[in-house]
Amino acid sequence: MDARVREQDNSFSRWSQRQRDRVEQALSAWLVADAPAGLGEAMRYAVLDGGKRLRPLLVLAAAEAVGVTEEGAGGSASLRAACAVELIHAYSLVHDDMPCMDNDVLRRGKPTVHVRFGEAQALLAGDALQALAFELLTPTDGDIAAAVQANLCRLLACAAGYAGMAGGQAIDLASVGQVLTLAQLQQMHHLKTGALLRASVQMGAACAGDVPAPVMASLTTYGNAVGLAFQVVDDILDVTASAATLGKTAGKDAAADKPTFVSLMGLERSQAFAQSLLDQALVALDASTLEPQRVETLRALALAMVRRDQ
Repeated sequence: MDARVREQDNSFSRWSQRQRDRVEQALSAWLVADAPAGLGEAMRYAVLDGGKRLRPLLVLAAAEAVGVTEEGAGGSASLRAACAVELIHAYSLVHDDMPCMDNDVLRRGKPTVHVRFGEAQALLAGDALQALAFELLTPTDGDIAAAVQANLCRLLACAAGYAGMAGGQAIDLASVGQVLTLAQLQQMHHLKTGALLRASVQMGAACAGDVPAPVMASLTTYGNAVGLAFQVVDDILDVTASAATLGKTAGKDAAADKPTFVSLMGLERSQAFAQSLLDQALVALDASTLEPQRVETLRALALAMVRRDQ
């Protein structure tokens, strides 16, 4: 590894840690502990002190790529959008882990929310996290233009609803024990996992207000590619990594007889597919017309997402 590559890696590591710290501090401030009847404790347990914060990092990197700065116009919107996306992601995990869904007992290296607090409290915590996400996107202090607020809410709602995450989860539950084609499996994960990752990129860019259509199209292509690649690598890790490494139950998809990219394509072809999706993402950044240094963090994020298995 030459000195330039090492410096890029170090720069990305410093950027990532700083942004994670910002997001963690903001989430801790917005997740009040005194919600009624212990609900705040369950909400904080579900969100804080765990997770890679990948979706917030995508929001913040995309915002920077289109010229948003922390102190300038769009800075408040990008941090709120980053936290809102993470709240939606956390709510989905709380609900997905429940006995009526995936019935999992381990998440982010600790007992799942329903194991720790009971099913009813877990259900309410997820509901409250979803509502809080949209509250964060609509502050009343005039700091974020109304049009930007509306666009951010629309992007997040579409990614979380029937045409996104919830729809993908419905397909997933209906596919247990079924044989899916590659196209069907891709469609399921474009919705279940990919939609929120794509929306993270789109929301980051939307914090700038008006973004040229070709730029948004390229960033959307990037988001679609990394969103699917992330799931392919997840499927690879589900059969190659330990629960201690994953922070969640390993091998659970195979045990539940769920279709995965590895079960359909095999390990080597799945690894090659993840690489091809990474290539698509990087080509999209090159085609974005944005200056190369502006998309360097998005490039580094794509590499980090796909190379988790290496």
